[in-house]
Amino acid sequence: MRNSRRKFMIALWALGVPLGILAGSVAAQAPTPVPKRHPSLTDKDDDPDAPKVGTKTILEANQKDIKKSVERLFQLASELKIEVEKTDSVLVLSLALLKKTEEIEKLAKDIRSRAKG
Repeated sequence: MRNSRRKFMIALWALGVPLGILAGSVAAQAPTPVPKRHPSLTDKDDDPDAPKVGTKTILEANQKDIKKSVERLFQLASELKIEVEKTDSVLVLSLALLKKTEEIEKLAKDIRSRAKG
């Protein structure tokens, strides 16, 4: 049995090494593909039909969104505070309480990402 296993391994090696070398040489000869530029990454100056949007306008809209989100965050935090005061969180952890904390966390992450730009 060892002899047949040894012959099998030698035959496998004898076929595998030349195929590996052949595959390596074919891969080396293949031309490398040129990556295409993504349309969203192209310069906006290239497209003459594109509307000119000022950065100041974008920043002002972003600021308004951040203010609305912060107001919503304050409202959710106030509701959470009231709910925590109502329940005895040592004995019972409310599912609504967990959902509200997840919503607050999601909103806070959204505000942080908008503030970063």
